[in-house]
Amino acid sequence: MKFPFYIAKRYLRSKSSQNAVNIINFITFLVIVIGSAALFIVLSAFAGLKTFSLSFSNTFDPDLKASPSIGKHFTISPGQESALREIEGLANFSKELEERAYLTYKEKSTIAYIKGVDENYRAVTGVDSTLIFGNWGSDVYNGVIGIGIYNLLGVPMNNRTAMEVLVPKPGEGSFSQQGFNSKPYDELALVVSGVFAVEESLDKKYVFAHLPVVQDLLQKNDTEVSGINFKLKEGAAPEQVRNDIANVLGEKTSVLTRQEQNTSLYRMLNTENLATYLIFTLVLIIALFNVVGAIIMMILDKQQNSKTLYSLGTTVAALRRIYFIQGILVTSFGGLIGVLIGSLLIGTQMAFGWLKITPSLAYPVEYNVMNLLIVIGTIVVLGLISSKIASSRVTKKMIAS
Repeated sequence: MKFPFYIAKRYLRSKSSQNAVNIINFITFLVIVIGSAALFIVLSAFAGLKTFSLSFSNTFDPDLKASPSIGKHFTISPGQESALREIEGLANFSKELEERAYLTYKEKSTIAYIKGVDENYRAVTGVDSTLIFGNWGSDVYNGVIGIGIYNLLGVPMNNRTAMEVLVPKPGEGSFSQQGFNSKPYDELALVVSGVFAVEESLDKKYVFAHLPVVQDLLQKNDTEVSGINFKLKEGAAPEQVRNDIANVLGEKTSVLTRQEQNTSLYRMLNTENLATYLIFTLVLIIALFNVVGAIIMMILDKQQNSKTLYSLGTTVAALRRIYFIQGILVTSFGGLIGVLIGSLLIGTQMAFGWLKITPSLAYPVEYNVMNLLIVIGTIVVLGLISSKIASSRVTKKMIAS
């Protein structure tokens, strides 16, 4: 093995007497460098976009969340609340009650979700950081709305004219036993005290209010909720805490991780990442045909040398190994240099943010060791295949001719 490696190393450093062969070898090396750098940069950019996209949902989504297994609501007793507080690794929890509602202010209206939350909600989630103006209010009839709803309805803050929240009355049909003149909905007047902004879909979706007020609006008692949000302590084992919560709440609830709360979003991001990797790998496969061509050109250029080595006792298998190793060296060095260039570009983007999405927002990228290994592994595997194909052209007949 030392002899083929030594000869391959010499061939790699030496120039051919044919200028065309030198140009082809340089172009092949350059293609590998550019291809591996591009693949690493794109994977790093998608990793940054994934983290950036998830940061929006993570503001609202807790570490763990208990949702009803059947229906829209479930009950939690004071005894169960006490048992939850005793769970090791659980920092805090917050109850919520959510329902779709019709919002109206003067002559403008929209459909959104009213979410009643207790006093622990801001400690369990990062929703406090999303408040762009106003506050959570001191009155029980204060509410916080998204910037999308705020712009759509034009609701002023802390105004005497409140925003109306309408929800259908529970029961069968629109008419109750009280007669035809009764309203088929319950209503709540909320004074907007603050506005939050996360991203467009969430900004148009939620109105936050105090839990007891929403329970009264939906005609629920103080033990009925639609979900419980949990915040874990630093270093806590999520699976263990999850099992403990499930044991306390029973089969009426499902305890979901943050990823399970956004399965569609995670699936979409992972699919996009995989599709991008496969597309760029296909480009690399096409580019590495240059390696096959370059090695074959080298074989023809060094045919006389191969005859000399064969005459001195070198076997055909050893000659094949020489060109096989040469191909691996070319692809490996090209891949490493490409990854190094890509790492420098990603590093400067992270440090200085020279590429901007908006004047105030740098394009998000993320340096990930796994992406580094994926690129190097892809280049090496494709290099092995292309080198094997090219080196197989060395035959006894070719050397003897």
